[in-house]
Amino acid sequence: MPPPSSNLVPKIKVQLKLAIARLRMIQKRDEALAKTQRRVMAQLLEQGKTDSARIRVENIIRSDIITELHEVLELYCELLLARAGLLESSPTCDPGLEEAVKSILYAAPKTEIKELQQVRALLADKFGKDFVLQAMENTDAKVSERVVRKLSVAPPKEELAQGYLEEIAKAYGVDWPPGRDKEDLGEPPGFMDGDASGGEGGGDGGQKEEKKRSETPLLGGDDEVDAREELSKATPPRSFGPASPLHVNPPRASTDNVHPKVTLNKVELTPTKKPAAAGLSLNRKPVEKKASIADGVPDVDELAKRFAALKR
Repeated sequence: MPPPSSNLVPKIKVQLKLAIARLRMIQKRDEALAKTQRRVMAQLLEQGKTDSARIRVENIIRSDIITELHEVLELYCELLLARAGLLESSPTCDPGLEEAVKSILYAAPKTEIKELQQVRALLADKFGKDFVLQAMENTDAKVSERVVRKLSVAPPKEELAQGYLEEIAKAYGVDWPPGRDKEDLGEPPGFMDGDASGGEGGGDGGQKEEKKRSETPLLGGDDEVDAREELSKATPPRSFGPASPLHVNPPRASTDNVHPKVTLNKVELTPTKKPAAAGLSLNRKPVEKKASIADGVPDVDELAKRFAALKR
């Protein structure tokens, strides 16, 4: 008697996580091995051993196909893990999971990944033998076409092998096939007038011509005066001149503070107003000037007049 589905789903989720980790690790290992095989293939092409290279390149092609198959199966495992709730909702397979489930059931026995085979066994216990047999024979064509094509044992086409060899030779800088035409990069661009390399105004002539152009005004007469007046009236940009080292970014608008303002210690920073007149305060009265002692002392002329009046 098979165990209830409520106990199978947690086990399936655990095995799916282990299968994803194993698939990623195998992909990294295969990529490292593929680099070594390609380097050896380039050496064979450089030594002129074309027949041996054509035979060995099939191993590289098969390795790349298996790596692509592992990527597809990893995606299906992630899909089942993300939609694990659908596995618990119904004893039958949901249509949204049917392709992923049947692709795993179809491909797992043909791989060497034990965690993926454990996922297959748990899925078989949940959906039954008839469902597994239908997936293995692919009678309803629900298995992914990419999985079926990558698991086929047919040898690669001649065009594919030739393309692999050419790409490997190009990547490692090997001239193969011999006498291959190099890429035409086209003619170099011509030099501009006044360049030091050539042209009618080459050498110092080009520099003189450029200097004359810079000294010649763009506008003349009244047009030039009007242009200068317009430039003098124009306001300089804000970014003109040295920037201030102090910069305060205003707070972002939010639902609590729709119109944010810059504050310091809970006091709003507002521009200070200039006084109405220089030397006067807004809240103070003008200070009266005190009389000094020197204001009551008469001058010499006044003293002489007083002495003359006394003599009379």
